[in-house]
Amino acid sequence: MYVAVKGGEAAINNAHRLLADRRRGDRSLPSVTIEQIVEQLGLAVDRVMAEASLYDRALAALAVRQARGDMIEAIFLLRAYRTTLPRFGSSVPVDTAGMKVERRVSATYKDLPGGQLLGPTFDYTHRLLDPSLLTDPPVDEPERRSTPEEHIMRVSDILAHEGLIEADGEFSEDHQAGDLTREPLEFPMSRDLRLQALARGDEGFLLALGYSTQRGYGGNHPFVGEIRIGEVEVEIEVAELGFAVSLGRIRVTECQMVNQFKGSSKAPPQFTRGYGLVFGQSERKAMSMSLVDRALRAEELGEDITAPAQDEEFVISHSDNVQATGFVEHLKLPHYVDFQAELALVRKMRLDIEAARKGDRGELQEAAE
Repeated sequence: MYVAVKGGEAAINNAHRLLADRRRGDRSLPSVTIEQIVEQLGLAVDRVMAEASLYDRALAALAVRQARGDMIEAIFLLRAYRTTLPRFGSSVPVDTAGMKVERRVSATYKDLPGGQLLGPTFDYTHRLLDPSLLTDPPVDEPERRSTPEEHIMRVSDILAHEGLIEADGEFSEDHQAGDLTREPLEFPMSRDLRLQALARGDEGFLLALGYSTQRGYGGNHPFVGEIRIGEVEVEIEVAELGFAVSLGRIRVTECQMVNQFKGSSKAPPQFTRGYGLVFGQSERKAMSMSLVDRALRAEELGEDITAPAQDEEFVISHSDNVQATGFVEHLKLPHYVDFQAELALVRKMRLDIEAARKGDRGELQEAAE
């Protein structure tokens, strides 16, 4: 497909130098630091960590800086770095019920055990530019509320008490969680692998698919059962010790969508769930993920597959922004031979059509004479 490009090394080196110059910007202004990006562009850092599948705030901030704010390029950089890291084992399932909650809201119950906790959110702000942020205005310290480090009843637990929602799924004791970063994709996928793919998927793509399900392309009528943002403990089992050891805490966003289900021959009418869990504060991504997760369960629940969001192969094959970027941006590479072949083909077709037209005109003229 490609032909060799000669004499381009100097041009490429100059392009790299120009990129570094543009990245630095005006030398009269101070250079942005990694710490500033971590602290002040935290949501960008969280997205990069989530879609690169690597929880490291400093490295994610470095990727954002190196990519000049291009989020997908930053995700690509961090994901490439991730492939160089050794693997020591798998953590035990994270207990999000024991989350140290920073934000917790439900659209299904006003008064729920543990209460609603708004936390840091744009939900109640006016979408107006704030001129005061052109400078560095003083910020009032918020009134902080301590959150209990104990299990807080979930909305799904309330519904489960009345038998109104499907039970949690269960795996066999010998089940090994899949890893799509080490194994090629095969369809159909198990739900754990599918959720892993959605967690790494592009936020914009999943948002559009989730939106499509709400507009009728998938039949979802969802309610936000619960959104939680906070810190959870990550543990790993050590065979020599015989018990799990804590590795520390990470910040995650969890969303459970509640959807009506009319029932089937195997299950009574009840609510079903869509699930989303991502690194950092990535609320829109977790909500989109949970909408798409529920749509992709159509076959499992005996529903008709009529929309793109319900098509597992379509969704998973196109949700990865690094793969999508590579395939789209490879069009910038030389395709000289291919194009010349198509150019010759189009010219020949035009000549054939013109010759046919001349033949038709000649036959008409003879008939008239």
